[in-house]
Amino acid sequence: MLDIKLIREQPDSVKARLATVGVDTAEVDGLLALDTERRAAIQKVESLKAERGKASKRIGALKDPKEREAAIAAQHGVGEAIAAAESALTEIEERFETRMLEIPNLPHPDVPVGPDEDANIVLRTIGSPREYDFAPKPHWELGEALGIIDFERGAKISGSRFYVLRGDGARLQRALISWMLDLHTREHDYAEVYPPVMVRRECLVGTGNLPKFGDNLYRDAEDDYWFVPTAEVPVTNMYRDEILEPGSLPVRHVAYTPCFRREKMSAGRDVRGIKRGHQFDKVEMVKFVEPSTSDGELLALLDDAEDVCRRLGIPHRVVQMCTGDLSFVAAMKYDVELWAPGCGEWLEVSSCSNFRDFQARRANIRYRAAAGERPAFVHTMNGSGLALPRVLIGVLETYQQADGTVAIPDVLRPYFGEQTVIAPSR
Repeated sequence: MLDIKLIREQPDSVKARLATVGVDTAEVDGLLALDTERRAAIQKVESLKAERGKASKRIGALKDPKEREAAIAAQHGVGEAIAAAESALTEIEERFETRMLEIPNLPHPDVPVGPDEDANIVLRTIGSPREYDFAPKPHWELGEALGIIDFERGAKISGSRFYVLRGDGARLQRALISWMLDLHTREHDYAEVYPPVMVRRECLVGTGNLPKFGDNLYRDAEDDYWFVPTAEVPVTNMYRDEILEPGSLPVRHVAYTPCFRREKMSAGRDVRGIKRGHQFDKVEMVKFVEPSTSDGELLALLDDAEDVCRRLGIPHRVVQMCTGDLSFVAAMKYDVELWAPGCGEWLEVSSCSNFRDFQARRANIRYRAAAGERPAFVHTMNGSGLALPRVLIGVLETYQQADGTVAIPDVLRPYFGEQTVIAPSR
């Protein structure tokens, strides 16, 4: 969440910046009015308690029992007033907390201003699309012809937007996950973790998924466990309500998890193939850094995501999101997109975002720059490294051959033994 002190002290600046992400100035005015009401309620409770404290001292000094008894009786009304004031304060604070949680992050000053995705900027394109002497097929045709993607049985098991990977399809998925984890841990200096994929409500509040995006999440209602939409949620919350000691930053983690999203907001989109599913796998990079290093760490994170594309030998591009296309929590965001020649489109495989102290305030994650110094909020950031199944789509469509087989990229061959191609299964 945002710093309420910043909103109080610089309301016009905050309104102007939030307007670029689509927030009406009335939202900020309403929040400030509620903050004023809350502060008045706090002052009232404190004044009544101070009054009671002074009265208690006076009562303690009284010698006459009758005077003491009368003075104690007179304080009963003060106690009732305090209880009523505290109840009113609790109600106001709940409304204030809810309102604070609904305000999105401020965009970084360097983010281009624009209303929607049409104002995003393609910063660079690496590699040229491969030329084929045949018409490249989309992955849904390749998968069925090779016998490695079973749409019919996936739908029979779980319904639409589900599928079964079989044989070398499952093996390719597993190889990609293992290779990406190995790359990030051995060469990019991330520490691997394997977190739970069911989390408590407060974890999703901490990362900004709740309360705003609850309709897009899966939940076990009986125990109030939520299935993670990304490993960012459990990994970020590993340090919730903690103070990281001097010298511990930066913390860089990478994690593989299955992810679950209801895809309500994408109804009717990408209905063919495996581009959008309610369940998918992802390798996620998460960083906790000092604010002074934040911008540079985001660029390094972006390069780590791009490195996966470079080593796979698949053309990719980097797109900077404008203010109108930022996520609720991101102050700055870059997308990495792979070229899929069969689909004939760029597929987003990573969103690299800097949240600055937005998540850290919600999850109360702080650090000490030096021993004895006052704790400050860390900056958090994350990016897919990369997201499946879209990387799998990129590999199948890029490395398809005229005879219907798919060549296995060099970096993945150690995970396939002597096998060099994916051929139709028997």
